[in-house]
Amino acid sequence: MKTDIRTMDLNLLKTLDALLDERSVTRAAARLSLTQPAVSGMLTRLRDCFDDPLFSRTQRGIVPTPRALELAAPVKRILSETEALLQRKVFNPASAEMTITVAATDYALKAVIVPFVTALRRQAPGIRVAVVPVEAGQLADQLARGEIDFALVTPETTPQELHARHLFDERYVCMMRKDHPDAGPRPLTLDRFCQLDQVLVSFTGDRFSGVTDRALAALGRERRVVMAINSFLMLPEILQLSDLIAVTPYRLTVGVEKMAIQAPPLVIPGFTKILAWHDRTHRDAGHRWLRALFTALFSDEP
Repeated sequence: MKTDIRTMDLNLLKTLDALLDERSVTRAAARLSLTQPAVSGMLTRLRDCFDDPLFSRTQRGIVPTPRALELAAPVKRILSETEALLQRKVFNPASAEMTITVAATDYALKAVIVPFVTALRRQAPGIRVAVVPVEAGQLADQLARGEIDFALVTPETTPQELHARHLFDERYVCMMRKDHPDAGPRPLTLDRFCQLDQVLVSFTGDRFSGVTDRALAALGRERRVVMAINSFLMLPEILQLSDLIAVTPYRLTVGVEKMAIQAPPLVIPGFTKILAWHDRTHRDAGHRWLRALFTALFSDEP
């Protein structure tokens, strides 16, 4: 049965290329790590496919026909392009030019994106970063469609079909202005904590209750939440201008001036921050490098 050129096995082209280079079935077989009968069988198929003898035998080996010589350059080009197509592209961060989109809360913007972009600018200045809000119910679809490339979320909000990598575990602290009446060296008591007016950062509809209130309720206590906001970014300014205190993730207090930090007088469960991505980009060299950079930023932490 004649071989259809449209469905030709690449191994046939490799054989033709070796025969054209070596001008010997024996040497071509050795180069391809095949037996002579196997190469002879492939040559028969090649002759059927191109409807040409391709080679004639002489005392010194085989001699290509004019048709075979015409095929030499195109065959090498096809094999070279195929090899390049199948070979993973080497990613060079210093010269890379691309744009990535990261879904993040304003907490993750300060705690993760700021140090990430700082490191990225040093190592890969040609990579641009767009940050968009997290839409928990849309994450999987957004990642699958390529609308976002990474999501900085918690394990509880991450769809199971996504890849994920642990970045760090976060804890809560009490924050207040440095000259606050309760900012002294003595730790806050639970009674005093419950008496103080507090501001709560909440992204949910339950504006005046959060993880701290659930921990207090387990002890039969409650606190005085007099203000609720939906962004961590304005929290330091609010605290600086009032006697309010706030329970906030520790990483949001790093580098904030004129603030005092105290340990909460009760155990408040923290949370885990992870990096999530879709299988669509799982094997991409550039994305693998970016994921490694995200992870490296927090790898030395206890």
